[in-house]
Amino acid sequence: MNKTEFIAFMTEHGHHHKHQGHKSFTKADAEKALNWVLESIISATKHQHSVNITGFGSFGIQSRKSREGRNPKTGAKMTIPAYKQPVFKAGSKLKEACNNK
Repeated sequence: MNKTEFIAFMTEHGHHHKHQGHKSFTKADAEKALNWVLESIISATKHQHSVNITGFGSFGIQSRKSREGRNPKTGAKMTIPAYKQPVFKAGSKLKEACNNK
């Protein structure tokens, strides 16, 4: 499911809860909310903060040391520089949902 499909899913899912007293929202509202959450997670991790959403998972940054590698085309040795990599660890509710529990 890509972002556009997910936004449509969010909108449809909101309509399913309308009868339970929840307000439905438009695709524009769903896109705005999703973009705000994603931008906030990116900003927090960029500033070296981890983001923990209980039950869903945690987002963070992991530092990778420089290391020796090889150019796949030529086989020549090369140094792969140190870098920071985003990481996500799934939480218990997400793991349970994926395993139909």
